[in-house]
Amino acid sequence: MAIGNIYVISGVAVIGGALFGFDISSLSAQLAMQSYLCYFNQGPKGPPPEFEANDEKKCSGPESLVQGGITAAMSAGSWAGALVSGFLSDWLGRKYAIMIGCVIWMIGSAISCSSQNIPQLAIGRMINGFCVGIESAQVPVYIAEIAKPSMRGRLIGFQQWAITWGILIMYYISYGCSFIGGGDYDTYKTASWRIPWGLQMLPAVFLFFMMMLLPESPRWLARKDRWEECHSVLTLVHGDGDPNHPWVNQELQEIKEMCEFERQHSDATYLDLFKPRMLHRTITALFTQIWSQLTGMNVMMYYIANIFTMAGYTGNAVLLASSIQYVINVFMTIPALLWMDRWGRRYTMLVGATFMGIWMFVGAGILANYGRVIPGGIGGVAAQSMEVSGAPAKALIASVYLFVASFAPTWGPASWTYPPELFPLHLRGKGVAMSTSGNWAFNTALGLFVPEAFANIKWKTYLIFGIFNVCMFVHVFFLFPETSGHTLEEVSSIFEDPNGIPYIGTPAWKTKVATSATRRAEAGDLEAKYGEKEKNLQPVQSAEAAEASPVERT
Repeated sequence: MAIGNIYVISGVAVIGGALFGFDISSLSAQLAMQSYLCYFNQGPKGPPPEFEANDEKKCSGPESLVQGGITAAMSAGSWAGALVSGFLSDWLGRKYAIMIGCVIWMIGSAISCSSQNIPQLAIGRMINGFCVGIESAQVPVYIAEIAKPSMRGRLIGFQQWAITWGILIMYYISYGCSFIGGGDYDTYKTASWRIPWGLQMLPAVFLFFMMMLLPESPRWLARKDRWEECHSVLTLVHGDGDPNHPWVNQELQEIKEMCEFERQHSDATYLDLFKPRMLHRTITALFTQIWSQLTGMNVMMYYIANIFTMAGYTGNAVLLASSIQYVINVFMTIPALLWMDRWGRRYTMLVGATFMGIWMFVGAGILANYGRVIPGGIGGVAAQSMEVSGAPAKALIASVYLFVASFAPTWGPASWTYPPELFPLHLRGKGVAMSTSGNWAFNTALGLFVPEAFANIKWKTYLIFGIFNVCMFVHVFFLFPETSGHTLEEVSSIFEDPNGIPYIGTPAWKTKVATSATRRAEAGDLEAKYGEKEKNLQPVQSAEAAEASPVERT
């Protein structure tokens, strides 16, 4: 029997997001480990010439561009996985697409764990990324299509919270494993990174088997004319077992109307996303994910070890200090889970862009004024191109922590919540896949860009991301409409408002959070709106029955 508790359903599904978190922190932790740097070393062993008096036996690891490629391999795979997920999800369903991603993750993790060289590691990470692309695109779609409007943001926000927990858990596992073997080039043990990369398979195994107990998306079932199953899922999740529950009947009616309207679009393709009436939604969803990357957050996640090394930390102190930002990331996501549906998507993203821009400019100013350029990089690592000490170093670390505290309750959860709300049913799977592919395309580019940027333009790297945050504030203010509290079917009316801007709809700054009507509906007070006849509405049993109630909607 399927599980019907919406919180359990969401809690299980978002483990797909945790897989992304595991991958982020497992690699970011390795960048400071001698076992990783020495096993995949491309430079000389031992201290660089300018530190010959130092008797530490160190390795410089992969070259900066190669390390960027190793990091970006996961993102490149995620980009491909996100694009493929749209077809996979529309064909097999949201549930089975997530399960297929789990199998792919286990294969990629096994390859990474057994890596003998850099190409094998890159291939394993790329396969892992293919899974992450599927999960990151389809988990939000699955939750969006099964949740009530008033809790949709909170539940999809669990995706980001799961990512933060995945980052934190895997980081401390990696930190603990860093003590395996010695810290020199002739005493290290590869178990210190093979064990974490092997353990990351376990959540995928759990997710695969638990997904068997969860229901399929009712909207996907409806689009496949499986109306009895659609009604059963709505009854299970929203009706407390009562097939005539008012909320179940309302949802079923709206899904029926939308399916009837979209029946003519049964052969939708990615090209439909770029038609004039859909272009604004596509660009908005795409840039939601692109901007989330250009905030600079993944710079902090992947290369935090480099930043703390430039601030004067060494050895295990780098790993321990870096972990604090992951703790901040977990706990500062909680306010969004509790209140984002009240705050709304627009306000959340505008506030986040403002504060993140401030902290990026602060970081750039500190390094520009107090940083000292280190030729060849600290310890021979070119990306660690500057050094700062004393009070400025503490201020730099504080700006990093404050940046993370600004991202966690804003763009972190909002970037996953917003895109699934923008698209109509027949394009939702492909639309979210397209937007998520933008996330991974820019993640790939940044993975390659950031080490080279730190090595060549140094403090100006922070400046670039600060400017990006200013640009995203302007974009959100003028072109991102509010969707919080609206049903997925109602959101279409915002973009198709005949009194609004052509091909854009209601001006974004005029849209507001919908709360009172939805709450009354969820409280069971539907009789006043629909009357007794609506309350006793019988479920649609077939496609023929659905066609008996044509939609008058444009």
